[in-house]
Amino acid sequence: MSDEHSQFALLKTRKFLPFFLTQALGALNDNVFKNALMLILTFSAANALPWDINLVMNLAAGLFILPFFIFSAAAGDLADRIEKSKLIQYVKLAEIFIMLLASVAFYFEQYMLQLGILFLMGTQSAFFGPVKYAILPQLIKPNQLVGGNALVEMGTFLAILAGTITGGILAGWETAAISTSSIIVVLAVIGYLISRQIPEVGGTANSDDGGWKFQPIKQTANSIRIARQSRPIFLSIMAISWFWFLGASYLTQFPSYAKTYLGGDNTVVTALLVAFSVGVAIGSLLCERLSGKQIELGIVPIGSIGLTIFGIDLFFASPDAATGALISLQQFLAQPYAWRILIDLSFIGVFGGLFIVPLYALLQQRAAEHERAKVIAANNIFNALFMVTSAIAGIVFLSVMELTIPQYFCCIALMNVVVSIYVYHQLPEFVLRFFIWILGHTIYRVKHQGFDNIPEEGPAVLVCNHVSFVDAMLIAGAVRRPVRFVMDRRIYNTTGLHWFFKVAKTIPICPQREDAEVFENSFKLIKEALDEDELLCIFPEGKLTRDGNINVFKSGIERILKESPVPVVPMAMQGLWGSFFSHHGGAILKRTAKRFWSKINIIVEPMISADEAKAGVLEQKVRDMRGDKE
Repeated sequence: MSDEHSQFALLKTRKFLPFFLTQALGALNDNVFKNALMLILTFSAANALPWDINLVMNLAAGLFILPFFIFSAAAGDLADRIEKSKLIQYVKLAEIFIMLLASVAFYFEQYMLQLGILFLMGTQSAFFGPVKYAILPQLIKPNQLVGGNALVEMGTFLAILAGTITGGILAGWETAAISTSSIIVVLAVIGYLISRQIPEVGGTANSDDGGWKFQPIKQTANSIRIARQSRPIFLSIMAISWFWFLGASYLTQFPSYAKTYLGGDNTVVTALLVAFSVGVAIGSLLCERLSGKQIELGIVPIGSIGLTIFGIDLFFASPDAATGALISLQQFLAQPYAWRILIDLSFIGVFGGLFIVPLYALLQQRAAEHERAKVIAANNIFNALFMVTSAIAGIVFLSVMELTIPQYFCCIALMNVVVSIYVYHQLPEFVLRFFIWILGHTIYRVKHQGFDNIPEEGPAVLVCNHVSFVDAMLIAGAVRRPVRFVMDRRIYNTTGLHWFFKVAKTIPICPQREDAEVFENSFKLIKEALDEDELLCIFPEGKLTRDGNINVFKSGIERILKESPVPVVPMAMQGLWGSFFSHHGGAILKRTAKRFWSKINIIVEPMISADEAKAGVLEQKVRDMRGDKE
């Protein structure tokens, strides 16, 4: 994929680049400040604290995450009301004042005040989170949403990594307080100046309801209620939150794992963090290539499978508890298990990126524009809740049940199986898209032509020639919008494919002479679907081709358009005749496969009106589009 057609091209645009840099600098500054402060408290200022250092560390973590529970919903409500780029600027301006206050606290060694500043930083992040994801669909095109989210996740994790490393370096300097103060203020100022370059996108909410008020309980309940209205959105939030549970579980245990089981010093901890973070960045960037620039939920199960496989392998790769003096990174890399552990963590990150990027894109695409920030706010609330739960789970598994850290890693990998099965059972669309993705990337190689002719919203009917038992799956995998299919009842009831067609809400049809009730009910369901602005696909031949030639289009399409005069989009399939699921050489499963690796081309031409779309006209148009490719 050329750079001009990849997600990296977004970094050259005036709309996306300032936003990308703003959010990345924010994540960088957060982690420079947090990590430098934690290390200064641990190694330099522990004696100046009134409480035990472990209590202070846990209190600090809690104070940073608490604002996400208190302010996320209010932030989402605010982001849905006012101009989003202005809100980002206000949030970044607040960051400057917070960092100035932190600098004063560093200078006067007021470390307990720094805990309060951590709360303020958490508050600033809580207000930035909803507007950050809500503004993205207004800055880029719909077909750039996956690539945009991939870049955001890549930038965030690499910024976290860079901030953590930078904070660690600064904390080791003699001038740690002054150096850290200077850098966090400079980063905040640069972030604010760049944020001023983000273009205005406007507000979306109804302004007749009394305006914005800070009502955290009511706003939290409202955000969760809105998120729960859509089952796919709510289950996607749960899945994203589960990833943050896994991520927090790994990241929290890295220091103890490196010291106790790998026998490594802080450089080994950094190596583990680098492997995981770079993995997430790579996985995020892979999403666009694997999904073909559309929101492809089929790669989400791939992500969950990888998280489990490499999580379990991390358990088997881990050595027994280490003894002796701590070793450096160079010494660690000389150990026989070192590279396997780093590869496991890298792939946990890669599959984590594959897992969450499509889910974030789904939230942005399916949430109503005037409620998008509220949905993101609900997501942030549950993310924070799951991260807190991960801390509790760590205490239960490691302290109460007395498991080792490698055993804990194995447990959460197995828990991922249970969670994944539950989510996919509740929302079969993920599994459906997974099988479609596998089909389109294994025994078939599918190319698309003219897909911009398919309307992005509103009712329409796709008409296509019918070559194989998997025509519907290939079309469903290629079209960005959800498609409902109308197909012969015998194909609908095909063993092994019936589940797919049922989950896809396919409408089975049969000749009137066979079953008049099914025949009439099919047209009733078709009309209801088009009345609800759905995209419908029919195969007007009414049966699969037996010789590779297009059969006569039946008049059912004319009845559909008479009852629902919607636009018709002609479509043709090339290259399927002779493939495994076609009738070439006889019925499938009763003959030896002739061809497994088929190159398929799906062609779409501009819409035509219902008045023009007669069966004969459509048949000739599809014949011309298909040509002699069979």
